[in-house]
Amino acid sequence: MSGPSSDLSPVIAASAHWLARAYPPAAQDGPSHARAEQQARQAVTVAAWLRYPTVIDAALVAIAGPGGSAVLDWRAGSEPDDEFASEEGWRTWVDEVVVSWAACLLADPALARRGVDAVVAAMPVPETRPRPHARRGGEFRTLISPDEKDRVATMLMRHPDLLEPVAGMHRDDLYYLLGVEAAVDSLQ
Repeated sequence: MSGPSSDLSPVIAASAHWLARAYPPAAQDGPSHARAEQQARQAVTVAAWLRYPTVIDAALVAIAGPGGSAVLDWRAGSEPDDEFASEEGWRTWVDEVVVSWAACLLADPALARRGVDAVVAAMPVPETRPRPHARRGGEFRTLISPDEKDRVATMLMRHPDLLEPVAGMHRDDLYYLLGVEAAVDSLQ
């Protein structure tokens, strides 16, 4: 399924990579890393398409730049040893809001379903008949319906308490966009 714009690919790749590095799988094997990267990429893709829904939005972020990972690194305690090292250049393509929204989607399956539904509903219907699952968000299966191996691989990446420093940064904007009532604090 193609999204609102393929111009978002650097933002999606860098933001998903940031999430997978900040919240790595407990098992240090290839399949666990692949599952974690896949789920991070799906959450970030939905978040990016929600944040930049048009070709113009995507073009503007490509020109202006997404802002980088510095604040996220600090909030998650995942600062690189040398942020100016040549191998850390990908961090400049990380979008703070996209990562925050992706963290919200990973931590809350109902919110993830709502986000996927919003993205799928906004997509134009192609002239050729789509595959039946494409219009229902089937490409985001591991985000909205992870199996046991997916959940094990993303134990840290889906843990609401661990994600809170990142998810809480821009959660209210995502709630507003998706028409979700903010959770009422039980102490009020």
